[in-house]
Amino acid sequence: MNKKIQILEEKITLFQNEIISMSDEIYNQQKEIQELMLQIKTLKLDIENMQNNNTDKLNISDDVPPHY
Repeated sequence: MNKKIQILEEKITLFQNEIISMSDEIYNQQKEIQELMLQIKTLKLDIENMQNNNTDKLNISDDVPPHY
């Protein structure tokens, strides 16, 4: 009976270590996801700014080119 208890305790210890390892991995992945989300927001803003700048340049079409 003692041997069975020892085996169960060893398994529990292994499971606890696995849970800790998985928890750490989840934490790291969550940090990475947050960083990626921030990068996506920044890129979206950059794209919007570029589009707005291009629209502003297109509205200058009334100007006469310099060779006229």
